[in-house]
Amino acid sequence: MSAATRPPHRSPEAQIALENAFADMFANVPLHQLLGMQVVAQSPGKSQIRVDMQPGLLGNTLHQRLHGGVTATMLDAAGGFAICTAIAEKYSDEDFEQLGHRLARIGTIDLRIDYLHQAQGPCFIATGNVLRLGGRIASTQMTLTNHTGQLVATGAGAYVVS
Repeated sequence: MSAATRPPHRSPEAQIALENAFADMFANVPLHQLLGMQVVAQSPGKSQIRVDMQPGLLGNTLHQRLHGGVTATMLDAAGGFAICTAIAEKYSDEDFEQLGHRLARIGTIDLRIDYLHQAQGPCFIATGNVLRLGGRIASTQMTLTNHTGQLVATGAGAYVVS
């Protein structure tokens, strides 16, 4: 896309308002509330999601390990949220209501998780990165680290975006 056909970018104030609205939208998903997921960083095509360990998230109580399903959910959420930020950048001439119609179409098609280490610690950060945002399909890569930065799991996802 040439500079002449690229949509105008939002003002810094409008971008901050949009990011706050996205973080609120994410926080209001009932499953995200149940797991205690919160957005800690976002930029076009990237996201970071945090979860603090709590007893209800344990998959192995003896060794205090995060449940594998929570790991997968965090990675899926980070990938999906990264796509939201990429779509907002691609359609920077649209307001939050217009973007909301686009975001409502996002759905996970395929998710692959590789569990690399025991998920132990007081908190975890899932990072999502958009590899490709096509007209119909988006591809992402995700990582999950613990409080020391140890890589706990990686993921790759494909999402429908139209």
